[in-house]
Amino acid sequence: RQGYEDPHCQYPSASYRDFYAYQSHQWQPVAWQDDRGLGQGEPYGKSTNYQDQHYYRGYHPDLATTPLGQDRAQTYDSSEERYISAARPEWTGGKTLGSDTGEASGQPREPSQLLQYRESGLSSSSHELSQYIRDGADHYDPMLSGTWSLAQAGGHSVSTPAPVVPLKFSLPHMAVCFGAGGQLVVVCPHHPAEGQLAHVELHSLEVILHDTKELEELQAFPGPLAREDLHKVDVMTFCQQKIATSCDLSTQRGRDSSLLWKLLILLCRQNGSMVGSDTAELLMQDCRRREKYKRQNPAANLIGLTDDEWMSRQPGTLDLITGEVPPVVETQAQIVEKFTKLLYYGRKKDALVWAMRNHLWGHALFLSSKMDPRTYSWVLTGFTSTLATNDPLQTLFQLMSGRIPQAALCCGDATWGDWRPHLAVMLSNKVGDMELNHRAIVTMGDTLAGKGAVEAAHFCYLMADIPFGYFGVKADRMALLGSSHRQAFAQFARTEVIQRMEIFEYCQQLRQPKSFLLPFQVYKLLYASRLADYGLPAQALQYCEQIATTLLDQDPASHPVLAQQVMKLAERLKLSDTLLLEMPEQDQTLEPDWLVQLRACCREWEVR
Repeated sequence: RQGYEDPHCQYPSASYRDFYAYQSHQWQPVAWQDDRGLGQGEPYGKSTNYQDQHYYRGYHPDLATTPLGQDRAQTYDSSEERYISAARPEWTGGKTLGSDTGEASGQPREPSQLLQYRESGLSSSSHELSQYIRDGADHYDPMLSGTWSLAQAGGHSVSTPAPVVPLKFSLPHMAVCFGAGGQLVVVCPHHPAEGQLAHVELHSLEVILHDTKELEELQAFPGPLAREDLHKVDVMTFCQQKIATSCDLSTQRGRDSSLLWKLLILLCRQNGSMVGSDTAELLMQDCRRREKYKRQNPAANLIGLTDDEWMSRQPGTLDLITGEVPPVVETQAQIVEKFTKLLYYGRKKDALVWAMRNHLWGHALFLSSKMDPRTYSWVLTGFTSTLATNDPLQTLFQLMSGRIPQAALCCGDATWGDWRPHLAVMLSNKVGDMELNHRAIVTMGDTLAGKGAVEAAHFCYLMADIPFGYFGVKADRMALLGSSHRQAFAQFARTEVIQRMEIFEYCQQLRQPKSFLLPFQVYKLLYASRLADYGLPAQALQYCEQIATTLLDQDPASHPVLAQQVMKLAERLKLSDTLLLEMPEQDQTLEPDWLVQLRACCREWEVR
């Protein structure tokens, strides 16, 4: 105030209010900044509202004339009591401090809309809400600002001056929003009230994002794959490009990912059908190298000999049966001749031992098969003990013996070797018990999945005809082909994974045109929204049409949320349909039939 010399309480003059209206809501008067704690231990005094504090500190005369040495907390309390008693008629009917002059009459009125939103907790900032909700409490009245005088407070019915709400932005700025047609709408900071022309710019998101990896990945895919003008050669070419660009064949995971893409190529070429030998050929073709499985001599205890007896029958020692000293190096003819001599003397057991020790397994197995079953099983066990543990022959013999192969429980380990030859031998040589074959393949897939080889596990699941499940059901073995649904959703539902899954669905439709994967439809909707976000609305609308057609063939009421979301996205994108360019101008407001039917089904479901 004029004539007040307190250096700690310098208040802004009336001419300052014009500039104050454009300041940030964090601006505070100088006196409020300098003397922030009124009671040394009570920051901001007893009032919790910044506007109330501004009123007391900036406009109340008692606070303005308080000497520097006086306790300002006591003065504040007495001033607050006098103010409350004077303004009590204004608060009848639920009024607040920020009421306008129309409330001073004492007639009840509903609280302001800004106050209702602030008290309900919908916004944490009343200053932000005040930019969008205009009511009586938020209007700026220049008559209420300026120097306060005692004549203005002559009676109890005097109205409280409304605090000035600062603007949210101090300078004109550019407003930006996204349009449904793949456009970026920019409103330039012009002032039409001052004679400037309003300027609005429309930018294509496809042009803005043309050099991004995400947009290139979306544009390279020939989807949607259910359209009539698509040839399966385009799909096979896309799969070959993914193998060349995104599969690192030097790693096991890269080879497994390449195997899935090659499987999709095989399904496309054969119209969605294949047999076990086709898959086995694919598995062995993709193997980086053929492993050498080392053979070994049968264990001595399996052929009924101790270590001493085994050494006594080595070449160079006297044979007590024939009385001859066998040569150190025996030819195949000499081995067979001695086998025959042992049978001359009726020594079947010794003949079997000789045949097993010299790997005459054909002679040993035939002779033992004509003897008792126990002997035959003994010779057969001796034969399998000569095979390496990770030999695919072991897998086949164990499967033919009615057991789950050991490879199905131990594959995926670096010390065990490649899992593909074992799966190939199981697919190409299915035994009579189909349930055993199915369990063996599923067990191999579970073992690979437990060791992090997701692509390899899903390949096994496809061979066992395991159905696809949902992301939220962690007990399901597959949700999207080649991606684990036990990881975060953003990593799980990648664009490449959705594209690969759509190709698999397309291969199924080559064999059965009306077939579809119901759990996959929600990921098609997600893919359509990504297309719209990257400026490809026409392609996104085609995906919406595919999903709607699939739902209409079924019962849309069984999937109401998916149907409603497809309808909402399609209503935003319906003007992006390329067919509108060929329609007369008066017919461009018509909607496609599938959208009308989908909306009717959604309304019918809501009514029910």
